[in-house]
Amino acid sequence: MGTINAAIEALAKAFAERGIDGGVQVNCVSPGAVMTGRRLAMLEKSAAARQVDVDTAKAGFLRQAGIKRFGAPEEIADLIAFSVSPSARWMTGTVLRMDGGEIRAV
Repeated sequence: MGTINAAIEALAKAFAERGIDGGVQVNCVSPGAVMTGRRLAMLEKSAAARQVDVDTAKAGFLRQAGIKRFGAPEEIADLIAFSVSPSARWMTGTVLRMDGGEIRAV
């Protein structure tokens, strides 16, 4: 996943550089562990394979990731809404990471 994310971020940066003269903003949102139907299905499958309940699988994931909770889709939507708002008109070529502190690198 890290390689794919790096490629997506590099592509967004390249598009942002191309769009500067035309006033086109391009930013990249990099969400962490957001509780979606897909994430829940993944946790259910993991729980079944490990013969534990889903709450135990969730707690184990959070502990391993070093975060307190899963993100909510609405939180990512709020970040995206900001990124296209007038308040962000000077922001371009930026990776907006919202992951509850999971990624330790700068």
